[in-house]
Amino acid sequence: MKNKIIFRFLFLLLAVTTGFSQTKVSGVVVDKKNQPVPFASVIFKGSTEGIVSNEDGRFYLESNKNYSVIEVSFYGYVTREVELTKNVTYEMKIVLNEEEVLKEVIVYTGKTSKKNNPALDILRKIWERRRKNGLKMFNQYQYEKYEKVEFDMNTIDSAFMKNKIFKGMEFIFDKVDTSRVTGKTYLPIFINEAISDVYGDNVKNKTKEILKANRNSGLDNGDMVNTFIKDLYNDFDIYNNYLVFFDKPFTSPLSRTGIDVYNYVLSDSAYIDDKWCYNILFYPRRKNELTFKGDFWVNDSTYAIKSISMAVTKSANINWVKEIYIEQDFEVLNDSVFLLTRDHMMSDFALRKKEESKGVYGKRTTLIKNHKFNEEKPDKFYKEEVNFIDNSVYARTDEYWNENRFEKLNKDEAGIYKMLDTLKTVKKFKQLYNLVSILGSGYIEFKNFDYGPIYSTFGYNDVEGIRLRVGGRTYFGRNDPWRIQAYTAYGFKDDKFKYGISGKWMIDKKNRIIISGGNRRDVEQIGASLTTTNDVLGRSFASSSLFASGNNGKLTNINLSNLSIEIEPIKNFTVQTGFSYRTLESASDTFKLDYFTDETRTTTKSDVKQAEVNLQLEFMPKRKTIGYGVERMSVDSPFSRIFVNYSQGFKGLANSDFDYQRLQLYYKQPLIIGPIGRTNFITEMGKTFGKVPLGLMSIIPGNQSYFQIENTFSNLNFYEFVSDEYATLQWEHNFQGKLFARIPLMRKLNWREIIGIRAAYGNTSEENRLLNASGLTYLSPEKPYWEYGIGIANIFKVFRLDCSWRGNYRDVPEANNFTIKGSFGFYF
Repeated sequence: MKNKIIFRFLFLLLAVTTGFSQTKVSGVVVDKKNQPVPFASVIFKGSTEGIVSNEDGRFYLESNKNYSVIEVSFYGYVTREVELTKNVTYEMKIVLNEEEVLKEVIVYTGKTSKKNNPALDILRKIWERRRKNGLKMFNQYQYEKYEKVEFDMNTIDSAFMKNKIFKGMEFIFDKVDTSRVTGKTYLPIFINEAISDVYGDNVKNKTKEILKANRNSGLDNGDMVNTFIKDLYNDFDIYNNYLVFFDKPFTSPLSRTGIDVYNYVLSDSAYIDDKWCYNILFYPRRKNELTFKGDFWVNDSTYAIKSISMAVTKSANINWVKEIYIEQDFEVLNDSVFLLTRDHMMSDFALRKKEESKGVYGKRTTLIKNHKFNEEKPDKFYKEEVNFIDNSVYARTDEYWNENRFEKLNKDEAGIYKMLDTLKTVKKFKQLYNLVSILGSGYIEFKNFDYGPIYSTFGYNDVEGIRLRVGGRTYFGRNDPWRIQAYTAYGFKDDKFKYGISGKWMIDKKNRIIISGGNRRDVEQIGASLTTTNDVLGRSFASSSLFASGNNGKLTNINLSNLSIEIEPIKNFTVQTGFSYRTLESASDTFKLDYFTDETRTTTKSDVKQAEVNLQLEFMPKRKTIGYGVERMSVDSPFSRIFVNYSQGFKGLANSDFDYQRLQLYYKQPLIIGPIGRTNFITEMGKTFGKVPLGLMSIIPGNQSYFQIENTFSNLNFYEFVSDEYATLQWEHNFQGKLFARIPLMRKLNWREIIGIRAAYGNTSEENRLLNASGLTYLSPEKPYWEYGIGIANIFKVFRLDCSWRGNYRDVPEANNFTIKGSFGFYF
């Protein structure tokens, strides 16, 4: 869900996709052979203002002050001073000469030694003191925070401004400016501001942030934008070994593993705020890894960071982001305490990483002040509210903002609010915005009603043939306290109409008490998943056979009605109980759900009528949500999910056929494992007590489509394994390109390696085998079934290809011993 939100927002800006500084300079650093010198240090002489050239030797530097000389240096080359004859100097070419040492000439390849390197001695001192610096020195802390996030279209040129798409919106180009980081022109298009109080307890390992004010330039309401920004720009601690941006772990230049991935050079020393500091330059040892280039200033006695500037290298294996630039400044509270007071991060989002490609800058600036320490708060203070609602924070007046924001907006930032208000009145802009909204959400918006989802309009399966579906939902706003959804579908082969309708009503906002109910009559692929809910309009795999391998007539006609109530007593922990009634019968002449109804096994019945009461517990720690209405969106940050379901079937209730008890457990644990990527564990267990027919058995989920589907077995067909007790384990690890980055010929492809293994155990009781009259022979994986696979992701940035092999049960009729599946997705 998070990726859909991000790409919807960024592609909107891409679709609609001269300064105040005193000194500006840009150019390229080369050696005598005219080869670029990457990661060279370029600073204004007599200052600490500087930058590191990129992998192609190019740089851009600007300052609000007047400077007449820049110093250019790199390990193994003679430092050169270059005079600036004017305030703005572009496209300079600076040639560095190699150092000559008496009696020998040393040829440098750019890699620094790990021995006798004074920079590494300082780095080790930083590691020793990392827990004795900053907020970690205190038991409790609190401070005020101001955060400003801005999005800008960049690389604006005359051809771009004359594009027909901007007809009627030409006034927006009056706000074009130049970036002090890249030197590119940009147009501010969106701004979001937030003021909050932050509290932390290092003893209890708890934090809390209370939002006091939030405003944005009007593309969406405050809570969604604020949550989106929080996820896009995670807070980070520069002292940590790994810094997570866009769900990817970058190695911090202060990491204990940094020696293995960075080169370090002691470049300079100087007094900063009356503190003697060392300047250390760092840059990657290898390309295509998730690393930075830049420099930091560190105090000579406390070994606390005074300031750091760093940028992600262009070759880093990350999609849709051309550059990431980070600055942090720390102030001295007393002789031994350095506290973060300013954090600036800029990302250049673009479809391509070419220098001339247009994109969108995302800039976040955070200012911190008024620290307080060792004021303990009770445990209940840190308890997170289930459904926090305070609309007043989104309605602060201009007077409030003028008085309380930490720094004044410049004229371009202040002008964004007025420009967006004007843009929203332009018909062409509204049409473009609506189009992107449709593509992102899948719904076409009308007044108080949404038509869709449009992606479910067409389908195909062996029973229905071509299938057409229309539907919609009530929609007065994202935070509606109630919502009704409905659809109808028609299959041209079976000549039948299907339908579904459901409604939800949140009767208590504080604890999210929700009543829901509905009815659905449709064709369903039972056995596509093990742990399911009784959601009437939950996902159905029946219409996906257009892209399937082999024939599949094992579909079921289902008539499902349910009524339930749920509550969220603790944040991200929900309890639900409900009643459901379903009728199941085969939808195909080639498939049966028959079972024996007598002990002599002479009488059979083809349909199942079943009443059931269930109790569900679900816990998703660290989940982030958007909104506070009856339906919320989950942000796809890595979070665990624990789901427990107990069901009781009642024989005789409303002509129900069976009496049984079922217990199910689902557990998912995603992990980001520092330098080696991201891993996912999923396990499911369940057991049914009592006699049940095929329609109520637990089917190990197969996957007969050509696409990779989470929580299914790629080499299994539907109904291949049947059981009444089961346990499954699925593990998948994405190396995020770590291995391919070591292979020169594959480095530039930015492919990402994936490995995985899936296993299942199951058993079927003798009484359930005797009950079976479907004609399907029950095969249970009493000897655990397993399959393994390898995959390559990030092919052309959006495609993934997986190969999977069976580890056993290879002689089963119609077994898929080897299969290839693909998938599409937008991922950073």
